[in-house]
Amino acid sequence: MTTPPITELTDRARDIFRVVVESYLDAGQPVGSRTISRAPGLNLSPASIRNVMQDLEELGLLAAPHTSAGRMPTELGLRLFVDGMMQANEPSAEERAAIESRAATRGPVEEALASTTAALSGLSACAGMVLVPKAERVLRQFGFVPLGNDRALAVLVGEDGSVENRVVELPPGLPPATLEQAANYLTATLGGLTLSQARTRIANQIASERAALDDAARALVERGLAVWSQDGDDRPVLIVRGQGRLLESALAEDLDRVTRLLDELEGKEEIARLLDSAREADAARIFIGSENKLFALSGSSVIAKPVRAMDGRVVGVVGVIGPTRLNYARVVPMVDFTASTLARLLA
Repeated sequence: MTTPPITELTDRARDIFRVVVESYLDAGQPVGSRTISRAPGLNLSPASIRNVMQDLEELGLLAAPHTSAGRMPTELGLRLFVDGMMQANEPSAEERAAIESRAATRGPVEEALASTTAALSGLSACAGMVLVPKAERVLRQFGFVPLGNDRALAVLVGEDGSVENRVVELPPGLPPATLEQAANYLTATLGGLTLSQARTRIANQIASERAALDDAARALVERGLAVWSQDGDDRPVLIVRGQGRLLESALAEDLDRVTRLLDELEGKEEIARLLDSAREADAARIFIGSENKLFALSGSSVIAKPVRAMDGRVVGVVGVIGPTRLNYARVVPMVDFTASTLARLLA
């Protein structure tokens, strides 16, 4: 069903619809006509309100659970509210300070990202998520350690002191001196470069025959670099924090839904794809319930915002996931602010 334009609703219908949605998002319970009649400024009888609510239900904007005489917004109704009626509440000074202080955490960038995501989770009562490209390691030293006649351990040491090992297959009859020659060449030629820069330089030098290597050493150099390129340098880093917040904020009848959502959050590759779909958005993207296939079963909403550097490059995506009845007016600006804060961190 297509969401009707907000302009097609009468003023009375808009006022009643707003009260129903805001009351539901606040309490998580269906809203009855008597509750609405007490809202300031309406001055309508419960009978008149019930008639309007019936009209809104026929439009697909409200639904009446069989256990209650009250109404609650449908996913279609929430979409109409978010797109056409919501009035954003900017984060308070205390909330902004909490996010900024976490982003200023000393140490590796991933620790600051995890800390900031945890802060967003705590403030929004949702699970916080951030997706960023894998940071490229700056290279310092290479080595090859023989493991037998046909294999060697390729050792990569980064400028940050990190060490990674990969097993490479050796050509038959490769002299031991070739391992040392290849390692010395790599260290001398590629120190101070990232892995992608190193691959480009090696390819250019070999293509122009400027690499001071014999055929065996050249093959080993190419094989040593290729083993890292095949390991997913561009695979993004996904950080999820605050899953427990979903249980804390769940109503008793929501526990099955939240349990299903926690199971879905284990599929991090799918979450990464979902967040990545928000990379080109100009503003926060909001996925409500079944609009997003990944979380359709758990009836959850996702708010995601691209993190843009000063030059406009997208350097990550940050977001939250929670129940469809989350406080969109408060959480959307909070995600916006977190994206702006992380932009300074990741620039």
